[in-house]
Amino acid sequence: MVSETVQVSCVTNGGTKSNESFKRKHLGSDEHASASCHDSSNAKGDLGTADRDMAANINEDTQADDASVCMQKKVRLPKELTFQDMYNNQDAFDDDDEDDSDWEPVQKHIEILKWFCTNCTMVNLDDVFLCDICGEHKKSGILRHGFYASPFSPEVELIQVESEAIGREKEIWSEASASNCSTAVGFDERMLLHSEVEIKSHPHPERPDRLRAIAASLSAAGIFPGKCCPIPAREITVEELQMVHSSEHIEVVELTRQMFSSYFTPDTYANEHSAHAARLAAGLCADLASAIFSGRVRNGFALVRPPGHHAGVTQAMGFCLHNNAAVAALAAQAAGAKKVLIVDWDVHHGNGTQEIFDQNKSVLYISLHRHEGGKFYPGTGSAFEVGTKGAEGYCVNIPWSRGGVGDNDYIFAFQHVVLPIASKFAPDFTIISAGFDAARGDPLGCCDVTPAGYTQMTHMLSTLSGGKLLVVLEGGYNLRSISSSATAVIKVLLGESCECEPENIVPSKAGLLTVLEVLKIQMKYWPNLSSSFEKLQLQRAMYSVEKHKQVKRRRVFEPPLWWRWGRKQLLFHILTGHFHLK
Repeated sequence: MVSETVQVSCVTNGGTKSNESFKRKHLGSDEHASASCHDSSNAKGDLGTADRDMAANINEDTQADDASVCMQKKVRLPKELTFQDMYNNQDAFDDDDEDDSDWEPVQKHIEILKWFCTNCTMVNLDDVFLCDICGEHKKSGILRHGFYASPFSPEVELIQVESEAIGREKEIWSEASASNCSTAVGFDERMLLHSEVEIKSHPHPERPDRLRAIAASLSAAGIFPGKCCPIPAREITVEELQMVHSSEHIEVVELTRQMFSSYFTPDTYANEHSAHAARLAAGLCADLASAIFSGRVRNGFALVRPPGHHAGVTQAMGFCLHNNAAVAALAAQAAGAKKVLIVDWDVHHGNGTQEIFDQNKSVLYISLHRHEGGKFYPGTGSAFEVGTKGAEGYCVNIPWSRGGVGDNDYIFAFQHVVLPIASKFAPDFTIISAGFDAARGDPLGCCDVTPAGYTQMTHMLSTLSGGKLLVVLEGGYNLRSISSSATAVIKVLLGESCECEPENIVPSKAGLLTVLEVLKIQMKYWPNLSSSFEKLQLQRAMYSVEKHKQVKRRRVFEPPLWWRWGRKQLLFHILTGHFHLK
């Protein structure tokens, strides 16, 4: 009992009594007992009696100490107890009355509050008011006021600023009236019902807010409703869809009407309203194309979703269910157009549109997109994909080799590839697959095209086919970028004057190399590209020579650093300009 008692620690006010203190306590009892035994032995010589008395005293002392320790275990620990004290006195926390063999630690889940940016869908911590990615305010008014809403202030603080900006925009269009409008806009709120039902860790980028932000911007500027006339929406018929898609594809999309939630691919969702929304979008595009080509309106903008340029003959993919641009092209041909041009400036290659018209010489498809050697979605669209089975040259791909491509590279490609080929083709009708995900700030495209760049490209294409131009919305996932860019494009359709086309555009080196590659491939089908190719080859050679001179100059005036401390120290200072000879 003595040895067991010695190993127990006791918690007291202000700290612990160690094993040594317990030892000293009991050793003192032993010494006291020994002294008593020695005195008794001298007095009476009764060693047996003394031994028994000592054993009894030790037993009583030990029992008292055990009781004291047990009592102290039950005593509530002082508030000043440190973690080190708790570690050194783990026995003090044991409860002998309960069986804790099945005890499990309590799992405390600490919920981290967060919010998703309305503008770009990126996640932010709750204590941050401006998005870390795009700078949009947590309570942005972009869905109510469009891109006119301040990105840095909550919606309640925008009323005065909004009214001033909107007033200025409406004054610009005050002279026009809806009665003589020449630009039609196709839009129906039922397309907003197409949305992802399944709740995931991050909002889907292709969301109804895309149309809401554009519609809010057009309304705030007094453009639509106002200066543009609407056209009634209808579901496209199965017979019209069968001119583009297989019957099996149409049936699969229609089956989603009976499902609360479904997926064609991991990123291409559908709900019970998606088939209806897709057929409304295709119907609006077909009717706009017919109205424009017949002359009822001069041009139009299809404010539609789900997008369509990834949807091929037999499959839905890339957020797309039915190919709206392809439906519009065939509707224009049904109305009398013989040759249709489709220019796709969405940052992703329109693999579905290319597949549908790959063997068709009556439709010229030109796409500008990120490719990066096939590493960028969907991986198709290299410069060597030119069409098949007699339609070679009627598919023109301009594949950017990197991200960050901006206005200069796009306009440079328009000047040297798009317009020369399109002018030679001489289309009767022009369609723009207008994805705005190459716009500055887009979370998926990561490029740098501005509204001014889209304005310039739209203006350049409006000179073709007698101005018969239909713009069909495709991608674009930053609400501020997509709404400002779409508004800029519609202003061109309405006839707003545009700055003169810049003549001396200087592309990036990567942009120049891409354009040269395309010209080298396509000039065998379009001989009028030869002069441009030779000119740009000379420009590339001059660029290389100038680059070589700069490198050589740097080598002359930047001697090795170790010369500074060697025998060539004087020469080092002369070449670096720190020492001048008189």
